[in-house]
Amino acid sequence: MNLSEVKSKEFMPGYHGKMVHGESMTWAFWDVEKDAEVPEHYHVHEQIMHVLEGSFEFTLGGNKAIYQSGDIVIVPSNVPHSGKALTTCKLMDIFSPAREEYK
Repeated sequence: MNLSEVKSKEFMPGYHGKMVHGESMTWAFWDVEKDAEVPEHYHVHEQIMHVLEGSFEFTLGGNKAIYQSGDIVIVPSNVPHSGKALTTCKLMDIFSPAREEYK
């Protein structure tokens, strides 16, 4: 498989993702439009976010911070979180278990 061959889909306004699924994890590659927001939510999945490019405001468990290229955030299961792209961003997420709703 080559990432260039994975079809991109807009999963929420401004969030265009390519999903790669294993048996127990999902690897997500996001192209995020400036000012696109993810409202506060939580899920059973453990998540690791990596900011590849851009500036991304992320609130985790009520603590807001701005993350830049190279930053990594670990999101434990069932902890409320939200985000907003302050610039155009490229993000990478890993979810475990797999995100069935993204298949």
